[in-house]
Amino acid sequence: MTEGEMKAIGEMVARHVGVFVEDVQHKFDLLAEGHQMLADKLDRLTERVAKVEDRLTSVETKVDAVAVDLAAHRKDTEAHRGVYRVSES
Repeated sequence: MTEGEMKAIGEMVARHVGVFVEDVQHKFDLLAEGHQMLADKLDRLTERVAKVEDRLTSVETKVDAVAVDLAAHRKDTEAHRGVYRVSES
């Protein structure tokens, strides 16, 4: 094999390796973009979950307040047993 043929083969290999590297780099770029999109979606989902948790805490507080009011009302009606009566007409 002559030196010119060796050089031609070397250039061909270098070109193929260069194309392969560019293709792999493109795939890594796509992969990184996909991961960034997933991270953004996860951040938005985390924010929505936090809002739902806040709402649930608010509802829980309201339910607790109603339970306290109901317990106080029940004590009051039991203390005045002769005054309050439910009648069906």
